[in-house]
Amino acid sequence: MRKIAIIGAGGFGREVKMLIDHINQKNNQFEIIGFFDDKKYETEINGLPYLGGLEKINEVDYPLSIAVAIGDPKTKQKIIQNIDNVNIEFPNLIHPSVIIGQDNVRLGKGNIICAGVIITVDIEIEDFVILNLSCTVGHDTKIKEYCSFMPTVNISGEVIINKAVYVGTGAKIINLLEIGENTIIGAGAVVSKSIPANCTAVGIPAKPIKFHE
Repeated sequence: MRKIAIIGAGGFGREVKMLIDHINQKNNQFEIIGFFDDKKYETEINGLPYLGGLEKINEVDYPLSIAVAIGDPKTKQKIIQNIDNVNIEFPNLIHPSVIIGQDNVRLGKGNIICAGVIITVDIEIEDFVILNLSCTVGHDTKIKEYCSFMPTVNISGEVIINKAVYVGTGAKIINLLEIGENTIIGAGAVVSKSIPANCTAVGIPAKPIKFHE
């Protein structure tokens, strides 16, 4: 069994602990050793110990898998880029209920794919992507690194989603579109036209309401 720890002891971190529990029920492969978080915890978190702040990860002197349970793409990217310990690996965590097509689906590393997700065919998902509960990803879609999709996001076919995009709960992205990097799509939005980089877009249809760095 591989030892695994979770970065982030908030709500999603605790859900990732549940996801790993479900993986182990199907195929016992991980020993969860606890949570890393810069917020200090005085007690156990859902029965697991608090392991310390994130700086402790670079001090680990044994092989350890890490799940980065951080929804905000910029924060997630910064945390990962600060980990330079050769003992650390980032496995893909895929809930047993996930449906993934057998034709040309390519996954990078460190992805967290939650219960009820459907990924069809000819899809590329790069590194450190979160697909939360019951998301769908249609054919010929490309999702670049550090993106996060909240529950029940629907991505139609032939969509390009660039680096570090955040998509809120229940949003829908129509086919043949592109979303620029570092963009936020609001909950419940319907994206019917391509959205530029570095903006927040909301509404039906989704339109940029502000731009940011």
